Amino acid sequence: MNKILLVEDDSSLIDGLEYSLKKNDFLVTTARTTAEALAQLTFPISFDLLILDVTLPDGTGFSICEKVRAKDSQIPILFLTASDEEVNVIRGLDCGGDDYVTKPFKIGELCSRIHALLRRSKPASSLTFGSLSIDTAANRVSVEGRSIDLTKAEYRLLCLLVRNTGIVVTRERILDELWDHTGNFVDDNTLSVYIRRLREKLEPDPAHPRYLITVRGFGYKWNEQI
Repeated sequence: MNKILLVEDDSSLIDGLEYSLKKNDFLVTTARTTAEALAQLTFPISFDLLILDVTLPDGTGFSICEKVRAKDSQIPILFLTASDEEVNVIRGLDCGGDDYVTKPFKIGELCSRIHALLRRSKPASSLTFGSLSIDTAANRVSVEGRSIDLTKAEYRLLCLLVRNTGIVVTRERILDELWDHTGNFVDDNTLSVYIRRLREKLEPDPAHPRYLITVRGFGYKWNEQI
């Protein structure tokens, strides 16, 4: 069972989250202040994921995140925020957060985000989502046991999206993580071509994709199931 540290000062929200997360097979420890949270965070950290409220009685979730990232760059950190204002989102991600959920939220959405972050944090030799299987050691992809021939760029793009299942991956992040750092320039039009080719190879009906979803104005998301 994965261990989660929940840092939140709203008692009613804590009760509901504890109950729901435990029903989803998570072990939950709670802290109501930054001081309580930091007292729980001995290094190496014994938790698998942190959920941090932004506003706390004696500080912010941002300060906790910064202290954790100074010693641990791997543990997934998810922010809970009462506002989806861009400045809060940017600050949370800039200080080392991996994702955020805006209050009020549905517990199903929160659990999907948690599962996605936990999958990303644990290296594996294979990735399996329903009928889709990716052998990362051999760089092979199959759907329902049928081998799928992908180019190197298509394969890297698919792995990035699948490792972030349920989370919107921006076009900027895709271009930066997959190509820009290698010095190979790929523009938006080329990325659109790669997306179309992946759909043609993986979707039952490429014209009406069920798995590789476009989030207009932001980027792309791989659905939870295939």
